Amino acid sequence: MSQEIHGTYSSEPGEPAESAEPEATRRAADEAESSRASRGWWDRNADEYQSDHGGFLGDDRFVWGPEGLDEAEAGLLGPAASLKGLDVLEIGAGAAQCSRWLAAQGARPVALDLSHRQLQHALRIGEGLPLVEADAGRLPFRDASFDLACSAYGAVPFVADPVRVFREVHRVLRPGGRWVFSVTHPIRWAFPDEPGPEGLSVAASYFDRVPYVEQDEAGNAVYVEHHRTLGDRVRDVVAGGFRLVDLVEPEWPAWNNQEWGGWSPLRGNLIPGTAIFLCERD
Repeated sequence: MSQEIHGTYSSEPGEPAESAEPEATRRAADEAESSRASRGWWDRNADEYQSDHGGFLGDDRFVWGPEGLDEAEAGLLGPAASLKGLDVLEIGAGAAQCSRWLAAQGARPVALDLSHRQLQHALRIGEGLPLVEADAGRLPFRDASFDLACSAYGAVPFVADPVRVFREVHRVLRPGGRWVFSVTHPIRWAFPDEPGPEGLSVAASYFDRVPYVEQDEAGNAVYVEHHRTLGDRVRDVVAGGFRLVDLVEPEWPAWNNQEWGGWSPLRGNLIPGTAIFLCERD
């Protein structure tokens, strides 16, 4: 995943190549600036991300978020046996771990990511998967090319216009196709991004939709993440042409003792960290 969010889920902003630390702020960031920042951030930080989280993600495992919910058990895309022969698009694929799992079930996945460096890691793990470097808001595929589309913390948290992404996904899916994506649970934006007790007190308005931006000394964004409330996400799904089938909020499992940015057993046992939206194209 990349956030990672796999995308990549990443609520742990990285350091840019510049020597100076980026300045964290809340300000507007349009589609072009957000896309440019995401591409640069993931290209610079892909090596560290895969080194830090590759063990948890595995080489051919489909994990929906830091809680460790596994598609093999959850079946959010459908029973594993039903995936055989289906054309599947993974958006924000990172090193394509999810696509590799899908291929093992007999599906025909295509792994798409904005970051060239993330896709190089996909090649490092193993060849044989179709890899596409492209923006999620401009999918380079014909209409009705796929049966399923999925994204584990990829693209959606980082785009200024999620409806544009959803409409593109809708366009490339065949009638009846399912679109499943995970993002940071919106309630997390009201809390500090800390795994310990300091991360359990509300520190900001849940309704503040101003993007989180890290910028360099010249004021150029090097990392951008966009907040949408839960209601916003539902309305975006509908505006994108989909029907919302389910909203999954994974509970923190007893076996998972890792901390991943602001995710931790302490917080995960009290408040949700991930929201997974199951959508269908009518």
